[in-house]
Amino acid sequence: MNDQEYSLQEAILYSHKMAQLTKGIWKAIEKDWQDWVKPFNLNLNEHHILWIAYYLRGATISEISKFGVMHVSTAFNFSKKLEQRGLLTFSKKEEDKRNTYVKLTNEGISLFEETIDDHDPERNSVMNASLPLKISMVNFLNFKNWNPL
Repeated sequence: MNDQEYSLQEAILYSHKMAQLTKGIWKAIEKDWQDWVKPFNLNLNEHHILWIAYYLRGATISEISKFGVMHVSTAFNFSKKLEQRGLLTFSKKEEDKRNTYVKLTNEGISLFEETIDDHDPERNSVMNASLPLKISMVNFLNFKNWNPL
């Protein structure tokens, strides 16, 4: 499988370090994201749902779950809260009663666009911490061929 030799202990330790690194990065991203959207009375999951529905121009709960990397019940429950606030609507299609569709209302579109306009890269700790990599690599990291789904 690999030309390099390493012990099982080294492999386990490396895997553990990678898990800790990615967990730490995610915690920092989560804090940055929550700080960004809190002034709009949104949490991270709600904003993520608005983002997905905005760019897909409507989405199924299953798509939100898949692209948002969240459980279907989480996608549904947070979408319900957004519906109660008048930011999205639920519907079923006549030809497809199995799926529940969500679509942003005009208020939802406006709020999402306002959050994007308010984004300040200077307040993003992960971006600021990774900028030296951009400078040394001349470009942002390219995940074009990486598909976690």
